[in-house]
Amino acid sequence: MASITKRPHVLSDGRDLIYYDDADSTLAPDRAPDLREPSPRPPTATMRQDPLTGEWVSIAAARQNRVMLPPAELDPLAPATPSNPSEIPSVYDVAVFENKSPSFGPLLEDANAPLGLDDLAEVGLGRTRTSVGRCEVVCFSPATSGSFGSLTPSRARTVIEAWADRTAVLSALPGVRQVFPFENRGEAIGVTLHHPHGQIYSYPYITPRTNALIRSLDAYGPTLFADILERERASERVVLAGEHWTAFVPFAARWPIEIHVLPHRHVADFAETNDAERDELATLYLRVLRGVDALYDSPTPYIAAWHQAPVDVRRDEIRLMLQITSPRRAADKLKFLAGSEAAMGAWIGDVPPEKAAEALREAVARADRENPVGELPRGISGLVTVPPAPSDRKADR
Repeated sequence: MASITKRPHVLSDGRDLIYYDDADSTLAPDRAPDLREPSPRPPTATMRQDPLTGEWVSIAAARQNRVMLPPAELDPLAPATPSNPSEIPSVYDVAVFENKSPSFGPLLEDANAPLGLDDLAEVGLGRTRTSVGRCEVVCFSPATSGSFGSLTPSRARTVIEAWADRTAVLSALPGVRQVFPFENRGEAIGVTLHHPHGQIYSYPYITPRTNALIRSLDAYGPTLFADILERERASERVVLAGEHWTAFVPFAARWPIEIHVLPHRHVADFAETNDAERDELATLYLRVLRGVDALYDSPTPYIAAWHQAPVDVRRDEIRLMLQITSPRRAADKLKFLAGSEAAMGAWIGDVPPEKAAEALREAVARADRENPVGELPRGISGLVTVPPAPSDRKADR
C-alpha cells in the first residue's frame, strides 16, 4: 500500500522544516539543503493580561516585518530558486516549517512562562508572561496561488495527514496547552500571501473560545457534541454528509456563510482520527469548499478553523470540529463587525441559517457537476517517517 512520507529537515537558522510527500508523489527522495546565511530569530513575544476579561494578549512586534502580498516570483513559500531564496529550499508536495516571526515561541520554556492554568486564571494589573509555544506554516502546494479547495484529493489527504502528525508532535511539547490548525483565505480576511497555505498555532493557554465552550459543557453536560450532531443531522441545515463526517449550517449561525463539520465518532483532535476518517474528509472537505466558491462568480474569502480539545483537559467531552466562516453576505457585500458585534460580542445574523444551507447545498451540487473533486488514490496506509540525513540533524549544527 502506498504511504504518505514524512521527511524532517532543518533550515539554516535551526528552524524545523518537514516535507510530506503524497502517497502518489513523483518527487525524488533527496532534498536540497538551505544555503542561506542564518539570521537571528526575533525574541519570543510577551503576553499581557487584560484585567477586564482575564484574557491574555501576545504582543508580537516582529510580525510587523512579515512580507505583504509579494509578486509570484518573490513568493517566500514557493520552492527556492537562485533569484528567490525562499523559506523552502526544495520542490515539495506539502511542507511545514516554523514561522520566522511567530506570535508564540520559539521558546518553549522560560522563567516567566505560564505556571499552569491556575496561574493564568488569576487576574491582576500589569501581569505578563512569556509567549512560549510554537507557530508553524503549512504549505499546501508549491503553486503560487490557490487554496485548500483547489487541491487534488491526494494532496488534500497529505495535508490532513500533516495536520494529524503535527497535532501529535506539538501537543507533546512543553508548555503547549492547545493546538489550532487554520487557513485564512482572501485579502478581505487579511491574507498577506496568495500562496495556498495555512498555519498551526500552539498556545501556552486554553483559548477564550474554548473556555466559553467549557462553560457550556459545564451547564449542559458531556453529551453536548453528540446531541448537537444528532439534532443537526435531522435538520434542513445539513449541507453534506458522509459515513464519518457531516457538514451543516449551525442553528445559531453568526456569519452569512458559516459551516460546521463534525466527525460522527468522538475524537478530541486530528491525531485521534483513523485512516478511514481522514480518507473521507479529504474529498468531503474539498466538496464543501468548492461549494462555497460556487455561490458566487468570484472566490469567497473565509477562515477555516479546526477547533481541537486542549492537550490535557476535557478531551472526553470536546470533539474535533471544523468551523468555516465568511463575511460575504452577497456577491458585492461583506459583513463588517461594527458596534454590536465588535464592541459587545452581541451578534446579529444577516441570513437565516436554513436559507444559507439551501444555497450551499445547491452550490455544492453545482460544483460537483462543473468542478468535480475526483477520487482519492486507493490504498493509502498512513505515514512513514524517513529519518533526516546526518548532515541535516539539529545536533550537527
